[in-house]
Amino acid sequence: MLNKVMIIGRLGRDPELRYAQNGTPIANLRIATDESYTDRDGNKVDRVEWHTVVVFQRAAENCANYLGKGSLVFVEGSLQTRKWQDQSGQDRYSTEIKAQRVQFLDRRGEGAGAQPAEGGGAPRRSYQQPTGGQGG
Repeated sequence: MLNKVMIIGRLGRDPELRYAQNGTPIANLRIATDESYTDRDGNKVDRVEWHTVVVFQRAAENCANYLGKGSLVFVEGSLQTRKWQDQSGQDRYSTEIKAQRVQFLDRRGEGAGAQPAEGGGAPRRSYQQPTGGQGG
């Protein structure tokens, strides 16, 4: 079986960092991807899809420290669905991307969380979850 997701998109807001009871850092990212196509009437249609991404451990702290609203990222991970109850006791479901790798794609001076690059050029920082990583 295969459960693999890869997206490239921009953060819609700053990362939200929190710590689990055991001290594990967890970052939530909201990432927008877009596509455009021409409908049957010849009109160009732009469509945006929003993704919730959950990042764990050191990669979560790096995302919180170096990314901001508008940052361009590549995320590789798997889909995960959580069941929870709302305030009225109704069962709700949330499908998220559990990140195994987050790569920062902004060039120098771009995006709110752009990192300085040594000697110019585009920083390509990639942060991976350690093997045997943290569950959601």
